[in-house]
Order: sequence, then C-alpha cells, then structure tokens
Amino acid sequence: MTTIRKFVYTTLLVLSALSFAPTLASAQEPARGEFKLPHEVHWQNAVVPAGEYRFSYEADGAMGIFTLSRMSGGPRTGFVFLVSDTDEAKASDVSRLILETTPRGSYVTTMQLPEFGMTLHFTVPSHPVEKQIAKVGTAALASGQ
Repeated sequence: MTTIRKFVYTTLLVLSALSFAPTLASAQEPARGEFKLPHEVHWQNAVVPAGEYRFSYEADGAMGIFTLSRMSGGPRTGFVFLVSDTDEAKASDVSRLILETTPRGSYVTTMQLPEFGMTLHFTVPSHPVEKQIAKVGTAALASGQ
C-alpha cells in the first residue's frame, strides 16, 4: 500500500512539473524556465521546499551550472548544482522532473528539457541499505505439539 501511495505521489509531482514555462533562449544564452514543486524534494545534497521556482542552466566546459531560485511559497532562497552528465533530448520528450523514491525521501534524478534539446542528470547520494526484519511467531507451533 505504501509503495502505491509513493508511486501516486511521485506521479503527481511529475504531472505538476509538466507545467514548465521556458523562456526564449538563443544558442549562446542559458536554458531558462519556471516550474512548481507541490512538495519538498531532495536535489543532490540539498532539500528543496515546495514552491514556485525559476531555473537557469548554463554549460561551462565539462560541467554545467544549474541555478534554482524560489519565487514564491516562502522566503526567497536559491540553490546551485553542478551537472556533469547531460544527454540530448528527443523532440517527443515532455518537460518533466524524474524522481527516485528512497526511504529518506524523493530525490530529483533527471530533468528533461526537450525545448532546449537536453536532459540533465543529477546525482543521488548513496544511502546504506535499510533492512526490515519481521519476527516470526512460533507460539502456535509450540503449543500445538
């Protein structure tokens, strides 16, 4: 049941992220746009609260710089992330954020920006594997013999 709820929650976030509103950009200008996060997400090593955001991405050699600025929904804050892995986006792709759900929360792994011809990949910090242990009841077996 929890897995289904997490899947629905992630799907809701992705659908709301489809409202990217990119601004015009030339080949020399950075990719820019806006989106709304309906709930808090982890983005690399930062926790990004829910709200409306403006983003900018500019490639600088082997690394790109992704800037995220909060426009509403609380105090103005900003984030800067390094992007070391990008792909070319297909024209048929949809603008969206792709999340990975972990026991510690939802992490942004990918941002598809087909209007700019790119897909940005973000690192997800590794987490130790959390194991769940269930105690097996043997009282019924012991009393029956």
